[in-house]
Amino acid sequence: MPVATVGDRAGAERAVTEETIDRFAEVSGDENPIHLDAEYAAETTFGGRIAHGMLAASVVSAALARLPGDIVYLSQDLSFERPVRPGDTVVAEVAVVDEVRGDRLAVETTANVGDETVVSGEAVVLSLAHDGA
Repeated sequence: MPVATVGDRAGAERAVTEETIDRFAEVSGDENPIHLDAEYAAETTFGGRIAHGMLAASVVSAALARLPGDIVYLSQDLSFERPVRPGDTVVAEVAVVDEVRGDRLAVETTANVGDETVVSGEAVVLSLAHDGA
């Protein structure tokens, strides 16, 4: 299997529903009422339930996994720019932009809902050849 190189791109998308948010809270243990309690969330600056920022960021992880090679996620700098709400579809795109210290790759990461960026940042990954046992 080939490994990722500068210029490689990949993407992933995920529809976000109230059930998705509830399941993410269960798996992550993040039970912040802004994510789970519609009445509580309605009284916040967001005016309603929003998804966990890391739920949106997890779509970036899914996109990274679609790059060539066996991807090992080493680090990620993230900016959460806008909330994601039930009914939104998060579309993530990743692009390998640089080689870092030989075997590591810098990857630009973005996640959008429509034309609006909700998460942006840069990841560092390894892309390893799969030998297959």
